[in-house]
Amino acid sequence: EMMRSQILKHAAHQFIEGDVEHWWHEETGKGIRTKFSDDLLWLIYVTCEYVKMTNDQSIWEEEIAYRTGPLLDEHTDENYDWHPESQVKENLFQHCVRALKKGVCLGEHGLPKIGSGDWNDAFNTVGNQGRGESVWLGFFLYDVLQRFLPICQQRQEEELASFCKKTAQELKRQLNEQAWDGRWYRRAFTDDGRWIGSADNEEGRIDSIAQSWSVISGAGDNDKKFICMEHLDKYLVDREHEIIKLLTPAFDKSDLEPGYIKAYLPGVRENGGQYTHGAVWSVWANCLLNFPDRAVEYYHFINPIEHARTKEAIRQYKVEPYVLAADMYGVGKMAGRGGWTWYTGSSSWFLKIGIEKILGFQIEPGYIVLDPHIPAHWKEYQIKYKYQDSIYQITIKNNNMEKNVFQQNTKNEHKIKLENNHRVNEIEIQI
Repeated sequence: EMMRSQILKHAAHQFIEGDVEHWWHEETGKGIRTKFSDDLLWLIYVTCEYVKMTNDQSIWEEEIAYRTGPLLDEHTDENYDWHPESQVKENLFQHCVRALKKGVCLGEHGLPKIGSGDWNDAFNTVGNQGRGESVWLGFFLYDVLQRFLPICQQRQEEELASFCKKTAQELKRQLNEQAWDGRWYRRAFTDDGRWIGSADNEEGRIDSIAQSWSVISGAGDNDKKFICMEHLDKYLVDREHEIIKLLTPAFDKSDLEPGYIKAYLPGVRENGGQYTHGAVWSVWANCLLNFPDRAVEYYHFINPIEHARTKEAIRQYKVEPYVLAADMYGVGKMAGRGGWTWYTGSSSWFLKIGIEKILGFQIEPGYIVLDPHIPAHWKEYQIKYKYQDSIYQITIKNNNMEKNVFQQNTKNEHKIKLENNHRVNEIEIQI
């Protein structure tokens, strides 16, 4: 119910052109219209995730009004104002269609234009003049298209389904041809015609989220996915300070001007530090590649309590050990220090990926699906799940402690039918 309400609330901050207020203030009703290129697509992503779990198809028919406001001209990147509700209402499905059509805005390399930023807000001058493209956004858009395709087919929207399928196929081809740098995926193409995230770059040579999402989306070629994640581990994982950097080296003295990211000191926040939201995605990618030992190692690095086990660690970390930090510093004497804490974006992904990808506990309509990615040395674990008036007490036992079975098999999936039988259901699974 909370998720459903949140989806409809966010759809009500969408403009009829398909873009959305990047953020807004509840107290005043004012919000900011921008040229950010990813935020509109998250409406589709989250709604598809909600429907997959709940099978609540009725949400697509909910009628929601759009916001109205002046369009941003070529010289204006953002406008903070009160955007009144328009007289135009459409169902949520049409809101998602408008978001998709707006989001499929491809540049000369066949990749989506980055606008004034994508997931990384601090890349605000990579493509704000209208030419720059985002590799990460290409992978994310591919994932969104793949999620929305079966919805279109189910609703017999044949033309739209064909658009999703063809766009995804072409996007996959361009990502693997244009964005591949030989050992990893580049991050972005700038307005002035240069790549960011290339081995040729002096700064910002490799970026983690392009590598992780090549795996998460399924768009990366099979060999490329393994190669790029090996290089993520080599260049971005600092085991001494137990952090996973967003990119390296930090932007500092080169002539690249990607945006306000460069105003941060090297190693701070997005500029060469750990940005936890992105770091968690590397855990997910390693689960999908069936590297559970590495996935759990990364998960421990991100877990704040692991940075507070000794007095020395506490003196270095310096922030609360019981909530997630949005970022950790990554360079010099500050390396390993926590930054901005109480950050919900990181914590929700951390919880979701820990439960669904490492422990492998997922809900589909009418079923629990278990597909664990646990280290070989784990003996067993338990999950208690409350379903309506029933309890499911599940014990998962690892019969392959001497060898890591998960690197040999792509799936270790078990399905448990959910019934509201008013009982405690004791279930044991051997893997």
